[in-house]
Amino acid sequence: MAGSRAEKKEQTRQALLDRTIELVHDRSFGSLSLREVARGAGIVPTAFYRHFASMEDLGITLVEDSMRVLRRALREGRRDLAKSGMPIARESLAILQRHVHAERAKFQFLVREQHGGVAEVRRAIDTELRLFSRELAIDLARVPALAQWEADDLEVAADLIVSIMMTTVADLLDGDGRPATEDALIRRAEKQLVMVLLGMGEWRT
Repeated sequence: MAGSRAEKKEQTRQALLDRTIELVHDRSFGSLSLREVARGAGIVPTAFYRHFASMEDLGITLVEDSMRVLRRALREGRRDLAKSGMPIARESLAILQRHVHAERAKFQFLVREQHGGVAEVRRAIDTELRLFSRELAIDLARVPALAQWEADDLEVAADLIVSIMMTTVADLLDGDGRPATEDALIRRAEKQLVMVLLGMGEWRT
């Protein structure tokens, strides 16, 4: 019985997250009310607080869930880093593109709220992106050609790569979805990444 209650609670919690993603398809998170989110998940507003402390808490949880998708995409993009010596721009972007197509709503939420009006959600996204950059910097430090780099320089390079990836996500979401358009966006992003990677090869502190 206890297990059944726990399962039901988790299902309701997930329903709140899913409903929120649906509602922010063409709206900002800040425009949502607790009442409409609860109603969409099939519960009364007061029951919302059994799952989240506030709308901001729900938003932060949604950031964490959505960022797991982005983290998976970026990790896959650099999984052969040690073997290849440097990230492969085209391959990394192709992986990112597939994830954007598969989880479009979550990526739309992240891009829109990255500079949105709810400070707690905005800060949560910023924190997650900084963690991504640090993870990438650690991976870059394992590349023999970058062994002598200062930690600060590695983090700057990682910030540039993550920024290009996020801009590419936004461009893909804003595009018309046609293969030719997306191909052009990916080629442009590839050039940007290659320029960064080539510059890294020549950089001296």
